[in-house]
Amino acid sequence: MSCAAPLLLFDLDGTLIDSAPDLAGAANDLRAHHGLQPLPYADLRPMVGTGARGMVGVAFGVLPADERFVGLRDAFLARYAERLLDSTRVFEAMQPVLDRLDASGHRWGIVTNKAMRFAAPLVEGLGLASRAAVLIAGDSTPYAKPHPEPLLEAARRLGIAPSGCAYVGDDERDIVAGRAAGMRTLAAAWGYLGQGEPVTAWGADLVLSSPADLLNWLELA
Repeated sequence: MSCAAPLLLFDLDGTLIDSAPDLAGAANDLRAHHGLQPLPYADLRPMVGTGARGMVGVAFGVLPADERFVGLRDAFLARYAERLLDSTRVFEAMQPVLDRLDASGHRWGIVTNKAMRFAAPLVEGLGLASRAAVLIAGDSTPYAKPHPEPLLEAARRLGIAPSGCAYVGDDERDIVAGRAAGMRTLAAAWGYLGQGEPVTAWGADLVLSSPADLLNWLELA
């Protein structure tokens, strides 16, 4: 499947970067503080895309309506802030894709539900700040994905119609948001994927099995 070279917008966690080790570590740090044994990494990794709500949920079995939730969430985020870049890296297979995009003059940006106080230092620390044409965080607009507004805001800042963009993400909410924004949608099957419907059922325009598939789609391979 080829395309007319849309401007690419990427989700951050699980799509561009592998932040699961630090997020899972923060969750297990908090469990240890409460006298609990660590959970297996395999149990925590799929929930990274759901943010603090999902991580606290799987680590402590609480929902946002639980009276313990806010305190646990805030404690989790404080621990995460302390280890933000300890083990987080750009996915190894994504590095040559970004290099190829940059070399070809193909602009790209980042739209994430992660709050800017975490997203900005992460993007800066991983060397992506000077490369990304835009960074929209979870608190850059009044809405978060699956609402389309963060994606629409990215398009506005870049001066391009939403129909001229494609959004790449590893969570069903990314595909829902991209479709609602009128963008082409690409599902990143190497990401965290959550625990809901399989990636093939999300309704994306294309499921990418690896970052290299993106270059094939853009005819840049």
